[in-house]
Amino acid sequence: MSSPLVSTVIPTFNRAAYLGRAIDSVLSQTYPSVEVIVVDDGSTDNTAELMQKEYGDDERVRYLHQTNQGVSVARNTGMNAAKGEFVALLDSDDVWYPRKLELQVGVFNALPDVGMVWTDMEAISADGRSTDSRYLRKMYNAYKWYREDNLFTESYLLTDLLSQTDESIEGVSVYAGDIYSQMIMGNLVHTSTVLMRRERMKAVGLFDPKLRWAGEDYDFHLRTCREGPVALLDLPTIQYQRELEDQITQPHNALNFANAYLETITRMLKQDRDRITLPSSMISAAFSEAYAWIGEAELDSGDMPAARRDLGRSLWHRPKQFHTASLLLFSLTPFGLGNHFRAVMRGLKSGMKSLGSRSSQNVHVGPSGADSPVLQ
Repeated sequence: MSSPLVSTVIPTFNRAAYLGRAIDSVLSQTYPSVEVIVVDDGSTDNTAELMQKEYGDDERVRYLHQTNQGVSVARNTGMNAAKGEFVALLDSDDVWYPRKLELQVGVFNALPDVGMVWTDMEAISADGRSTDSRYLRKMYNAYKWYREDNLFTESYLLTDLLSQTDESIEGVSVYAGDIYSQMIMGNLVHTSTVLMRRERMKAVGLFDPKLRWAGEDYDFHLRTCREGPVALLDLPTIQYQRELEDQITQPHNALNFANAYLETITRMLKQDRDRITLPSSMISAAFSEAYAWIGEAELDSGDMPAARRDLGRSLWHRPKQFHTASLLLFSLTPFGLGNHFRAVMRGLKSGMKSLGSRSSQNVHVGPSGADSPVLQ
């Protein structure tokens, strides 16, 4: 039986130091039928030389160069060039584990209505150390609203879906269902873990080029969930690179992320309010968190009038918020004094967390209560 082609789109900009390991992690997959589409978004380092020297003779790898237009346009270029029945997304500083595609394609084969499968991930530091073997639910704050039994309607054991006995994936769960409404509370999907059916990608469309600086992932994954059932393979299948100075998740980009989130949920609620089944209290909470996020970023930048306005909007949506109310008080003080008090509070909070986590350091507990496996 032939294996359908998986096209992997890797956008990159000045990441020659990391790009090779990302490409190699695709080419070394246990799944046999892959192509890699590297879209160079106007790099000024030695990316072009690397691609020619290391992959110029590999028919599985295509290199496309464009002027710098941002990650959304780069991903769109690659997706338009993809030939596969499945399309995967991989950032150029992340790395896949060898069985990632094999297991995800297996889930697709078992669940024909599912249009996207994503997974958990391991976080690694700038020097390559593992910092968290189960990072998905920590990176994406929206998971705090749900348990798997009220996020998804279906649950399976991966070994049952694959009809095989395999100790390395024993006890691993796959959750599936329509989660469009739930995704309004925030992103639940990490892009470098995603595999999509081509027909789902066509139904969704492309990444929004207007979201150049932040939020394009959430907008795209929310629209993907809008088009039908999706699935979470609850197992780390990638190493997610943290702590690089040029990553868009740096704190200085918080205001862009926060504004993009607010714009996205406002648009989708206006468009689909009848489809979105969240209670009004949760929708108010979503807007409250969006305005609090924006207000705190404005406070960090020293824009006190804007911070007061948006922190006040957050409290209007949900009045009982000690942290947001404290930030509003800080916004009424001189910038330096307010930030000094905030730094003291952050230090105290960090110290309390450190004391509380020492006994469980490096122990990661899965949904079933057992230690969560990592797919190597």
